[in-house]
Amino acid sequence: EEEFKWLLQEEVHAVLRQLQDILKEASHRFALPTSGSGGAVKQENFVLSTSGTDQVKGVMTLQGDALCQADVNLKMPRNNQLLHFAFREDKQWKLQQIQDARNHVNQAIYLLMNRDVNYQFKTGLEVLKLMDAVMLQLSRARNRLTTPATLTLPEIASSGLTKMFTPALPPDILVNFYINLNKLCLTVYQLHVMQPSTTKNFKPAGGSVLHNPGAMFEFGSQRYEVSHVHKVECVVPWLNDALVFFTVSLQLCQQLKDKISVFSSYWNYRPY
Repeated sequence: EEEFKWLLQEEVHAVLRQLQDILKEASHRFALPTSGSGGAVKQENFVLSTSGTDQVKGVMTLQGDALCQADVNLKMPRNNQLLHFAFREDKQWKLQQIQDARNHVNQAIYLLMNRDVNYQFKTGLEVLKLMDAVMLQLSRARNRLTTPATLTLPEIASSGLTKMFTPALPPDILVNFYINLNKLCLTVYQLHVMQPSTTKNFKPAGGSVLHNPGAMFEFGSQRYEVSHVHKVECVVPWLNDALVFFTVSLQLCQQLKDKISVFSSYWNYRPY
């Protein structure tokens, strides 16, 4: 009983402080100023490429959760024509995955700090509920970075991203940016228009993170087929750090839950 009391009064608070420190570090990695700090978010440049091909090359400027600049060079396979596109100066593209992950981390920190410094936990169940709530936010934060949104080709075609570039993207090019684990990814789809007289069975593709050549879709009054797909990516080091912090924090939460559960089962089954 004394040991369990010590666990609730001392060790739980030590773990909560440790979790707060780790998650504050994770929050800082998202490089966004906290309200009132007024500091500008630093800009980072990344070169996107893939080994074995130079069909697509891109230089992206990431500022917190926004792509504020993008320069893309695309070599057309049919005629080796080189196309160049860049973001318009008045445009930036929000990466919703980073924004959502940061919000979940901040929610986890709020849950950990949302009590008086002298607060004492009365029961193991109280601690278990807190750990479950924190772990839910951390799992959601991690999942936002590890699980990109599945989109249909018409959704990509109609997204605001297509209107970000100068010169404007030609109608037979689609682009999509997303985060996958610790990487910033750019996918470029080259399309060809399907003739109304074509005998090929038209089967529109469903939602996917990455569509393959041969995928078909209808947009406006035209039917298209994906002819080429180019994916380039680069590692964003601070996303890697954030994912490590999430993993360590989830392990700490689980270890504390396991300790509480051992004591709780002892109390439930001890002989009278």
